[in-house]
Amino acid sequence: MVPSTVGGYTMKPSGTKRVKWMSWPRFAWNPDFTPHPVAAMRYVVQLLLLLIAPLVYGADYGREQKWADEITPSIVVGDPVFLEGRASHKFLTIYTEAPNAKGGLVIVHGIGVHPDWGLIGRLRTALADHGYTTLSVQMPVLAQEAKPEEYRATFGEAGERLKVAVDFLRAKRYMRIAIVSHSMGSRMTHYYLTRDLRAPVNAWVCIGWASEDDDFRQVKLPVFDLYGENDFPAVLTGAKRRAASIKSLQRSRQIMAPKADHFFNNHQAELLKYVRDFLDKSL
Repeated sequence: MVPSTVGGYTMKPSGTKRVKWMSWPRFAWNPDFTPHPVAAMRYVVQLLLLLIAPLVYGADYGREQKWADEITPSIVVGDPVFLEGRASHKFLTIYTEAPNAKGGLVIVHGIGVHPDWGLIGRLRTALADHGYTTLSVQMPVLAQEAKPEEYRATFGEAGERLKVAVDFLRAKRYMRIAIVSHSMGSRMTHYYLTRDLRAPVNAWVCIGWASEDDDFRQVKLPVFDLYGENDFPAVLTGAKRRAASIKSLQRSRQIMAPKADHFFNNHQAELLKYVRDFLDKSL
């Protein structure tokens, strides 16, 4: 059988079996072969993307894969779905479909964890039980010892993942979509929403945002700013500024949950009620 060449790549039969495999481009080892310029350029671009993606975005893809390998076998509620981001990197999401859903929710975890972790895992399953289809997204993570300020380098990729997640729900015909984010996930969500002002998102539940010098002035949709009475100092310090910035946003509100900490330990039922009540009025 004569090998066929598609896009500069050679497909050859393996022995007598009718199995095909993809080899390296022929110009990689045959000095007498002159590749088509477009195919050669495509190959070089793909190779460069693979080499520079970790440098550009800073995300620890190896750690993400470890998370995926660890949690996917134990997922009971929902289905693991790998979506494709920039540079063809596939990231884990957990999709939980609710019958006759009121809307679709993108669930965004905090620093260095995964889409079924603690507070996020409980929200994604409980909100599905209450009539909302949820898509919990693996956000970019860094090495375990990385400091919070180092995560700024991942915000560009984080925004791209959120866009892919929203597009996924819209492809499933969910036209009413909200984002529910926690901690570092709220910083990433703020980056996405303030850089894509036309994002097809109808509401944002922002939990435990250590807002630093940021607030909601550039956000153009209903916001629920929720935090605990015993939250992190960075969250508490920015509370007044955040409250002032949502006064002009219709159907927006801020609540400080009495006695709750950053992770709503021992206050999970209250957390769910706060979030569900806001979503029921906003979607």
